[in-house]
Amino acid sequence: MARRAALPLQRHQIFVTRDAEEARAYLGVRGFQLDIPPRDAADLDMQLNSVFLPGLYIARLKYGAAAKIRTSQNYDDYRFMTPLRGRLCGSIANDDVSCQPGTAMLVSPTLDSLVRVERNTAGLNILLSGFVLRRQLAALLGEALKAPLEFAAPLSLREGHGQSLVRFARLAMADLERPNSTLLEPITARSFREFVTSALLLHQPHNYRDRLQRLERPAAPRDVKRAVEYMRANLDAAIGLAEIVAASGVPGRTLLQHFRDFKGSSPMRYLRIARYEKVREALHRAEPEEGITEVAAKWGFTHMGRFSVEYRKRFGESPSETLRRRRGGSCQ
Repeated sequence: MARRAALPLQRHQIFVTRDAEEARAYLGVRGFQLDIPPRDAADLDMQLNSVFLPGLYIARLKYGAAAKIRTSQNYDDYRFMTPLRGRLCGSIANDDVSCQPGTAMLVSPTLDSLVRVERNTAGLNILLSGFVLRRQLAALLGEALKAPLEFAAPLSLREGHGQSLVRFARLAMADLERPNSTLLEPITARSFREFVTSALLLHQPHNYRDRLQRLERPAAPRDVKRAVEYMRANLDAAIGLAEIVAASGVPGRTLLQHFRDFKGSSPMRYLRIARYEKVREALHRAEPEEGITEVAAKWGFTHMGRFSVEYRKRFGESPSETLRRRRGGSCQ
């Protein structure tokens, strides 16, 4: 039997149940198909704590038991899901996505998807109206859409738009606890929704993103492109600013200014970030005999203490944790 719980956001929707059939029925009317293996049904402890804004739904959710979730054929919302504890695994258009805290998946309604929730996983979900997202995209493009909007599923929350999205979603939930929340005002609610949708449309990869970026800003100057191409081709070499400036074909002062204007960074910082990304990619696909020191040294990192500290700041986990996740299993 469902029960009202003395949890935060009491004036918003709270649903708690240990009954599998009740959980299926509750989610079923909302467009979800819930499958809980019989061996796990006794562990079900579903707790849903949610807030609503027009075109936007934010919820903290846990099942207790392991579960599988599909959407019904006529489901039209885009789903952002990240575990706050535990792990989610998704099979989305034949691609497998695994999420632990610090990562998320964005599921488009037109793509066939199955999401598996591990036992004792708790997560944050954000549901965005498909109609609202498509209308916002059409407004940004200045024309009607000719194909369904489909996002890339993996999303990092360690930096950039993913980090901002989670931070503002949590702030919104906290603000809506207040009796006089400004988010209850129609104009403020719409502005917040447009901020969230615009951030995803402008920064998360999708099938219209290239067209949006061409409209959003002018192309980077040729000197920046030449410098980036040179750096990318020499990430494993001991190059410095002098070599990068020479490859760009313009004076160093000009290149530095153009990098600040078009990349928001200096050339050397851009080079350092690119090398960290290469290390992370290499650790994700490392062979059993490969170690962290060997991989880091290949991309120019020889002081392992400083490297490990900066790596954790950048990615939210140590290099050894990345390597262990690579060698660990996936959700069953």
